[in-house]
Amino acid sequence: MANLTVVPDPDDDVDLARSLPHDLSAEQQVLGAMMLSPRAVTEARALLDGGEFYRPAHQVIWQAICALADRGDPCEPTAVAAELGARQLGKVGGAPYLHTLIAETISSAQVGYYAHRLADLAYAREVASTGIRLTQLGRQAADGESTDLRGAVTAAVQHITTADARNWPAPTPLEATRELPTFPLPTLPDWLGEYAARLAEQTQTPHDLAGCLGLAVLAVAAGGKVWVQARGWREPTNIFTVIALGPGNRKSEVFAAMTAPIRDAEAALRDAAQPVITEIALQRRVAEADLEKAEKAAINAIDAVVREQHLGDAQIAAERLAELQVPPEPRLFSDDATPEVLTSLLAQQGGRMAVLSPEGEIFSIAAGRYSGAPNFAVLKHGHAGEGMRIDRVGRPSEIIESAHVTLGVCTQPDVLAGLADTPQFRGQGLLGRILYAVPASLLGYRDHAPELIPAHITQTYAATLSSLITRLHSLAEPITLNFSDTAIAAVQELLADTEPRFRPGNDLAHMPDWGGKYPGAVVRIAGLLHLAQHHHGAWHRPITAATFAQARQIGEYFLAHAQAAYDLIGADPDLADARALRDWIVRTGVHRFTARDAVQALRPRFRKVADLEPGLRVLEAHGWIRRLPTPPRNGGGRIPAAVYETYPEAPAEATP
Repeated sequence: MANLTVVPDPDDDVDLARSLPHDLSAEQQVLGAMMLSPRAVTEARALLDGGEFYRPAHQVIWQAICALADRGDPCEPTAVAAELGARQLGKVGGAPYLHTLIAETISSAQVGYYAHRLADLAYAREVASTGIRLTQLGRQAADGESTDLRGAVTAAVQHITTADARNWPAPTPLEATRELPTFPLPTLPDWLGEYAARLAEQTQTPHDLAGCLGLAVLAVAAGGKVWVQARGWREPTNIFTVIALGPGNRKSEVFAAMTAPIRDAEAALRDAAQPVITEIALQRRVAEADLEKAEKAAINAIDAVVREQHLGDAQIAAERLAELQVPPEPRLFSDDATPEVLTSLLAQQGGRMAVLSPEGEIFSIAAGRYSGAPNFAVLKHGHAGEGMRIDRVGRPSEIIESAHVTLGVCTQPDVLAGLADTPQFRGQGLLGRILYAVPASLLGYRDHAPELIPAHITQTYAATLSSLITRLHSLAEPITLNFSDTAIAAVQELLADTEPRFRPGNDLAHMPDWGGKYPGAVVRIAGLLHLAQHHHGAWHRPITAATFAQARQIGEYFLAHAQAAYDLIGADPDLADARALRDWIVRTGVHRFTARDAVQALRPRFRKVADLEPGLRVLEAHGWIRRLPTPPRNGGGRIPAAVYETYPEAPAEATP
């Protein structure tokens, strides 16, 4: 039986000191297990340092066993007796007592449980001793012997309130701490890469911001006009890119500079189209007048033959009027549009439209800020280049043969994290379509006198991008780019390299929606780079292996940032559950708990213990918790619930 005592009346200091909490049987179990099994020695030493033994003789035996283990010698009773020597051996009870320890040991496999028990009782003794000291301090203060009672109390309780993380390595953070790559600007053609690099220097912003927007502006030019043919499938050249960067990072300034040529090109296209729009509008007014005149004449005609002639004239005028559809003014982008407006713009602009914005309003709108329900079908169809047919009550039907939407959005990291608040974004595949960038801010490290962009570099960028936009806009039918044979082999190699990464435990296992579109995204980027390299119009040339290698380098950049973004969003359900548990531990300061305790505290997120198990496994693997050994079972009965211990310093250090 365990010699476990209960703390008596705290006023009796003498009795309290004489009967501090201890369990001699548990001490015997630990020492016996250590003499039976080298594994038990390792396990016990990971939890104890010897000071936890209440009986001094047991401390001496512990030290002898540890000395043998340090030399790599066996730790059986005869070796321990020899290590102790005749004098010490007699003090601990002699060789028969060592054999008694072996005989009384239930199982060496239970050493972890008993070691934890000794550690708990040692702490309980410290608490009890501190209680004695506090009582003494109170009496001294009553007698006028203490000048700084509060300081003395603080010093007395400091030891028992300080976290003890011995033999418990610091846990691995649940948030992404990987070193994220910088956008590889050298992969962009000179006219674009040079301007992006100079702009990043002038504005003291991460290269990622200008680099990702550089791809977005290329997609504005190419989307809906260019396809890229791979082996067995093809991709459009529009992309969705989202850059998450905090406030104060001059996003708007970079955004305005990178998109300025688009605005200029749109204005030029609008000016060029205006005479045609004006002429057709005039012809429509004439046709409308002819139709109205013919209709009146037919109505007023008395003679049947004359009426038929006027009806014929009216028919001709009506057909002419139907042919004369005033084209809308050319639009290349919008900065804030509801899904309904975006759909109408696509229908008006031949299936081509971009959303370019220095803020992330498009996501809150798609989540249902105005409609009350998520509505982002146009984004899904528009990413894939699919056809759309929209029928609304009281409005003409809108038919889009092939919808192409480009997104170039800068937003706050909080907006990115908030995407998880709309489960449909993940469930219906929107998150998997986005090329994410989560660059580090340069705030606090910016040069106050950066080098400015030379005028000729700005002029080259603006002229080249405007020319590319107008050239592609003038194409009557979309064109298809093809890969060279070596480039096709490189595409196949990318597919082969990506596939195993979806297996359980690999880096794309929790994000198959994004990973499944990763090769296609690289193919799209290759097409954009090819167009930018041959902006004068020599697009018929095949995409080379070198260009695809550059696209793959950019793709690897986006892959690393997508993994970080998914961590931020909480797209890995097991990791998200682990974070919820970790946050609960931090918030409450709990040091031990059962799974049922966590379920009750975190409903409705977890409804049963089984829902909690994946998150517990992640926390345990990262070192935030450890499962305590279960006590030995004496006979039948219900298996006790597992108890988890939290990392001792978690409440102080693990702020979410």
